Amino acid sequence: MKKLAKILAVVMVIAVAASMFASCGKEEPEAPVEKTKLVMGTSADFPPYEYVEDNGDYAGIDIEIIRGFADAYNYDLEIQDMDFKSIITAVNSKAVDFGMSGFTITDERKLSVNFSDPYEITCQSILVLEGSDIKTKEDLAGKLIGVQAGTTGDDFVTEDFGQDAVNQYDKYSLAIQALLNKQVDCVVLDEQTAVEFLKANPSIKKLDTAYGEEQYAVAFNFEDTELLGQFNEYLAKIKADGSLDAIFAKYKEA
Repeated sequence: MKKLAKILAVVMVIAVAASMFASCGKEEPEAPVEKTKLVMGTSADFPPYEYVEDNGDYAGIDIEIIRGFADAYNYDLEIQDMDFKSIITAVNSKAVDFGMSGFTITDERKLSVNFSDPYEITCQSILVLEGSDIKTKEDLAGKLIGVQAGTTGDDFVTEDFGQDAVNQYDKYSLAIQALLNKQVDCVVLDEQTAVEFLKANPSIKKLDTAYGEEQYAVAFNFEDTELLGQFNEYLAKIKADGSLDAIFAKYKEA
């Protein structure tokens, strides 16, 4: 019996030792990495690039691109809707981390922000009411032109026709309403957004005449070179694998 007891005691010691060894060798699960907050400044009245759905959610080309970027780099995305003309200032003051709202790359804006690589090529369009005598860009002389303040459309028509010929609005939707109310003779705005407003307003038409080519990019603070590099890396990836084209097709054909 004593011999059997000794054997049982040895077995128990070995079992305890093995259990301790196993527990020491077992890796503890890693704590989830806390996401870094990333704040986007946008003017969400610019379909199909950014707009607010009936349920209050943000949607659009720019929104989908940046959500994919945030997921890829483990950012917690926050979207702040503001007047378009305030976004560059917000980027400069770091009230937001970047601005994305169909920003055209211009020499003037390059003095204030760092632009990403372009993700879209487009142009400005002219919207008029059916029956308008405006047929071409040259016919805008002597007319009252509606624009969204701070946009390249605003810049173009102010330079070409003078400040007195331009009515500036905080939102494109307000400029379109002014056209419907015959408070302006036309509205100059980005091409794809013009198409979206046409869908909802059959009394409006788009002229074949358009202003010059533009490139859209994301605006970053000069100090945020790492964030800029990350976005350019992500943009190159989705261009190469066809994801960017799929996003454009989804929203432009909807």
